Amino acid sequence: MIRVIILGAGNVAKHLYTAFYNQKSVEVVQCYNRKGLPLHPDQKENTIIQDFSALQEADIYILAVSDDAIEEVSNLLPFTNKLIVHTSGSVPMNALANTNKRGVFYPLQTFSKDKTVDFSTIPFCLEAENETDLMLLKELSTTLSNKVYEISSEQRNILHVSAVFVNNFTNYLFSTANDICNEHDVPFEILHPLILETAQKITKMNPDLAQTGPGIRNDSKTINRHLKIITDTTQQELYKTLTKAIQSKYGKKL
Repeated sequence: MIRVIILGAGNVAKHLYTAFYNQKSVEVVQCYNRKGLPLHPDQKENTIIQDFSALQEADIYILAVSDDAIEEVSNLLPFTNKLIVHTSGSVPMNALANTNKRGVFYPLQTFSKDKTVDFSTIPFCLEAENETDLMLLKELSTTLSNKVYEISSEQRNILHVSAVFVNNFTNYLFSTANDICNEHDVPFEILHPLILETAQKITKMNPDLAQTGPGIRNDSKTINRHLKIITDTTQQELYKTLTKAIQSKYGKKL
């Protein structure tokens, strides 16, 4: 049985608690957050604490807090030589206080409040200062997923930058497309199959080979028609910037 304590009350903390909840080989001993918020509807009230001094013994303490809070929280922990891990994609492992054993337990996925996540499909990127702690993190992560990778802080930061492009930036483009559809009374849901096909396609082929559209075709008449349809200046600049980027990469110019 791996005894875990989760510190934090955000989306990652809640999803991790839910994922561990039905695992027979994992026990979430306590959850800490400043407001004493439960992470799960069935969580026992006496397992929710607001004071670091009330932290009990555990095998792993998971800091599922904001990036900026990781160093501060790790320095406030009232013990030494315990395994402390954070869940951030971009913060280096050595940001954790060196009074404890340090590691990273990073599930590479986007977590939204009310969207159920299938952890069996999520890659876990792990890092630790010694082999014993790394093996414990692997044991914990494989209770949820078989996609487990030993990734250094430098590699994880590269993955996080790439994740911003494929997730955060892409979702912003979805939002922009939704705004344009709404402005012209066109159902955004008509684009859903295209979105899914685009995402599925790049799991089967190199994204360079999957690139289509007026930019790569250098279809200037279509590009100009699109720019006339777009009324928002920010959206126009975004369209121009992305079109130029596509044409620059594939050897064509506006």
